[in-house]
Amino acid sequence: MPEILQISQLGNPVLRRQSQVVDNIQDSRIQQLIDNLISTVQQAHGVGIAAPQVAMGDRLFVLASRPNLRYPQAPTMEPTAMINPRIVASSTETVKDWEGCLSIPGIRGLVPRSRSIEIEYTSRDGELHQQELTDFVARIFQHEHDHLDGIVFLDRVENTRELMTEDEYQQQFVKLL
Repeated sequence: MPEILQISQLGNPVLRRQSQVVDNIQDSRIQQLIDNLISTVQQAHGVGIAAPQVAMGDRLFVLASRPNLRYPQAPTMEPTAMINPRIVASSTETVKDWEGCLSIPGIRGLVPRSRSIEIEYTSRDGELHQQELTDFVARIFQHEHDHLDGIVFLDRVENTRELMTEDEYQQQFVKLL
């Protein structure tokens, strides 16, 4: 049965470590971790979560975009485990948009990201997938992929004036929707 895992917070060294390639996708520990990540991200009203955020060093994350309290305009997609993911190509066009993070509660920042990316990952059933992601889902992928390399969104904010509290973000942007 899946469990809700504790989310590591900014300052925890696990968030700054390079994650390790998953060799045995069918290992019961990896499969249980995927189930736990899905339960954890849904309970926390997130749109993605990476293994390092729950103190695991595996190179995997879950994309789970859906409208919720933190992202009311998010597109709906089935939670998808992405194992050993990589960005194959990125558009030269970048877009700045507001990001938050379950490991950095209470803060949002304007982060530049590629508008579209070509990716490759292995699914939990061992199948290799290649696809193009755009806009919000591409942003989630890039955010979670950064976690696998010990990078948090604050590292990508270009100016501290492009930070705000979650409460202020909710007042300024979400209430307008």
